[in-house]
Amino acid sequence: MAIFFTSESVSQGHPDKVADQISDAILDAHLAQDPNARVACETLVTTGITVVSGEITSKAVINVPEIVRETIKFIGYDDPNIGFDFKNSAVLNQIGTQSPDISQGVTEGQGLHKEQGAGDQGIMFGYATNETPEFMPLSLSLSHKLMEKLTELREKGKLPWLRPDSKSQVTVEYEDDQHTIRRVDAVVVSTQHTEDVEHDEIQKEIIEKVIKEIIPAKYLDSNTKYHINPTGKFVVGGPHGDCGLTGRKIIVDTYGGHGAHGGGAFSGKDPSKVDRSAAYAARWVAKNIVAAGLAEKVLVQLAYAIGVAEPVSININTYGTAINTTDRKIEAAVKKVFNLKPAAIIKELDLKRPIYRETARNGHFGRELPNFTWEKLNKVEDLKKAIKEI
Repeated sequence: MAIFFTSESVSQGHPDKVADQISDAILDAHLAQDPNARVACETLVTTGITVVSGEITSKAVINVPEIVRETIKFIGYDDPNIGFDFKNSAVLNQIGTQSPDISQGVTEGQGLHKEQGAGDQGIMFGYATNETPEFMPLSLSLSHKLMEKLTELREKGKLPWLRPDSKSQVTVEYEDDQHTIRRVDAVVVSTQHTEDVEHDEIQKEIIEKVIKEIIPAKYLDSNTKYHINPTGKFVVGGPHGDCGLTGRKIIVDTYGGHGAHGGGAFSGKDPSKVDRSAAYAARWVAKNIVAAGLAEKVLVQLAYAIGVAEPVSININTYGTAINTTDRKIEAAVKKVFNLKPAAIIKELDLKRPIYRETARNGHFGRELPNFTWEKLNKVEDLKKAIKEI
């Protein structure tokens, strides 16, 4: 019996992603001047206005409206006819400062514990699978790549009727063990467009120039279903069509519904917030476990208490796919190889840098970019050695 699993992605012009990128652009601006800045930046975008709020404590001096407008322009909202553009969006800045009660628990040498503690309590998950070369679920990997291709065609003017707001969705069919991929059963692409293009042209071009360029032919067959702009029209879009908020695309940002999610968003948060840094570390751990050949797929859970450095718990779940070992042995090896205290994560992954706006589009994981240090496979041999010693 077949099992179907679906993941979605959204383009950088999706209203929630616009908000994420603005929040992370503001974070980057602070970190560029003050690597120790404490930033929790929330953004709302809608017709005619961008509202920036949150709590920031920083030595940096930045121009928030300028950063907001530059980010909106970079995304592609540069035409007032779209209904939302960088020149005509008012910017309301409602940023405050971080609570001193939180700050004392996070700053080394303050609070009840001497070490730098976690910026909040919470649970974070990391996931990896051998389904793809980048150790990501196929359904999400393909969904992201469809959006990247669509953006490329729009920015290069290859499909002049494209506009920035788009979504994709890919359904993968597995064997009943959910380990073996059979095929891609369905593909959904919805993209904003100009008034002067017919639906038939949109459908033809998206299937030929996007879907068939990205999804390997071995996964497509005569029964694969294509749903291209299935309402028939998508002219009104972006923040003009829907209000966008930071942190509403947490499944797109992570593993497309595979594994689990602790509920904490990433964008706009500096690395003292374990919502971000520990989730990156959990991915780093998970990816190295699968790359080391210890499991076909794995879910790593980390838990923290606010102000406390040592994780409250570490849990490893390989879904029964551990290879010549057990989940508990992998767990012991992880504890031996990785230092998962917040300060150690920040140092090891070099997270106090202005690297975050790029993470706010096309997913935070599975991208082989130099600044995405949590994707490096530098602990594979250490894990193999640790397993042998346990």
